[in-house]
Amino acid sequence: MLLREAMYYKPLKINDKVQCQLCPHECIIENGKLGICKVRKNQSGILYTLNYGKLTSYAYDLIEKKPLNHFHSGNKIFSIGSYGCNLGCDFCQNWEIAHKKSLTVELSDEEIVRLSKANGSIGIAYTYNEPFMSYEYMLHMSKLIKEENLVNTCITNGYVEKEPLEELLPYIDAMNIDLKAMNNNFYKKLCKANLEPVLRTIEIASKETHIEVTTLIIEGENDNADEIEQLSKWLSNIDEDIPFHINRYFPAYKLSLPPTNYDILMKTKSIADRYLNNVYIGNI
Repeated sequence: MLLREAMYYKPLKINDKVQCQLCPHECIIENGKLGICKVRKNQSGILYTLNYGKLTSYAYDLIEKKPLNHFHSGNKIFSIGSYGCNLGCDFCQNWEIAHKKSLTVELSDEEIVRLSKANGSIGIAYTYNEPFMSYEYMLHMSKLIKEENLVNTCITNGYVEKEPLEELLPYIDAMNIDLKAMNNNFYKKLCKANLEPVLRTIEIASKETHIEVTTLIIEGENDNADEIEQLSKWLSNIDEDIPFHINRYFPAYKLSLPPTNYDILMKTKSIADRYLNNVYIGNI
């Protein structure tokens, strides 16, 4: 498949540099170099997406595995993912495909549509790596899927700029958005990013589509009771019915802390239950 020119960037006037405008990093990329995500490359002043239509993973999953507990419950969905991510989470669960160029396969649009209808599937889940790093492909496929009266779901870290998010949302039926912590220092230290754009994504998406929110609880890092209360209260101010998934951390990638104690998860849930009506513990 030929390289595709990326959306959401602007050429700069010096030495063929470009500035990517897909995510809040707004990488200034020199000629021949990659952005932080490792999938958007400047070639002679044109920004290209390297992973368009290149899949590292695909499978049929129950929708609850995404997790989406309040959206077409009990149904299967065809899940696809590529490679690349714009965060650098030390605890990444899918680091092999998020941060390494894995083996890929390419399927035609017709094959993807056919698979999204097969095996009882209700549509497509863009997942596994960060789907916004396949923005052009996700936007293209989501339009085709809507034409077939199927559903599109997106499982994302929420680290995307407002304009591309708003262009995509009319085609997305549900999102699960990771809210890593209610603490910008956590985002900077463990994710190499900032909190505010994720909060903005949740606020915008909540007005346009069904959303659920997930937080991976890491003992000693983001389980502070005051922060959990702040997070839960903030979500409830948007909608107290937003499903909130509290997931258990296990050692992965660069972080070797022990798995989160079950009692910590129960304590977190008891706090969240004061403000939210649909709180779940997962990954146990």
